[in-house]
Amino acid sequence: MTFSDGDSVTPAARAHELTKVYGRGDASVRALDGVSVEFPRGQFAAVMGPSGSGKSTLMHCMAGLDVATSGQAFIGDDDLGSLNDAALTQLRRDRIGFIFQAFNLIPTLTAKENITLSADLAGTTIDAAWFELLVGQLKIKDRLSHRPSELSGGQQQRIACARALVGRPDLIFADEPTGNLDSNSSAEVLSFLRTAATEHHQSIVMVTHDPRAAAYADRVVFLADGRVVDELLEPTADGVLEEMRKLGG
Repeated sequence: MTFSDGDSVTPAARAHELTKVYGRGDASVRALDGVSVEFPRGQFAAVMGPSGSGKSTLMHCMAGLDVATSGQAFIGDDDLGSLNDAALTQLRRDRIGFIFQAFNLIPTLTAKENITLSADLAGTTIDAAWFELLVGQLKIKDRLSHRPSELSGGQQQRIACARALVGRPDLIFADEPTGNLDSNSSAEVLSFLRTAATEHHQSIVMVTHDPRAAAYADRVVFLADGRVVDELLEPTADGVLEEMRKLGG
């Protein structure tokens, strides 16, 4: 995997020789083994691999949620390893959006309050037109006054999508975003992420185990044993499934 040259647009995120080791001595586990990969701006990328391949560890290290043992992770031009805790927290808040399998909504807040929470805490103003566009495309306009317990799983994940995108971050990291959803709700969320990349030029990196979910992406990066072993452009579900069979996943 090559990095962009000096005349090219800086990728939304990239890793250079990223290594993550858990434990010590004979008990150590090398979750990432010198991974170099980049994710261009405006691309919807999926990361796949067998269980234990390092895909979630890669996302966590590249998002600044975990610290690599060695190597570098960049968001734009910023090397995460060079940032102190305060700067890293600010970067995650201002420039990265997160979508998780478990939704991570605050149960005492309404849907609208969950969406705007980060901006409210930071004392910043939400772009009203962008907010209206998001909730319209996600079909949650009539659910904004509801609390999470009053919403279906699919509706909760669409609220989480709006929360991730409302601040117009440089990059969205999505960790198994459809893992807790039925097929119809999964399709709605994935279609929205596809639209976010195509129409709004959003950069998205999604970890998934589902070939059908990966088929919504522009590109699939495959990991095995902590290394990048292949990639697939313009993926189909069948093509992804065949690659996963080769990897034993």
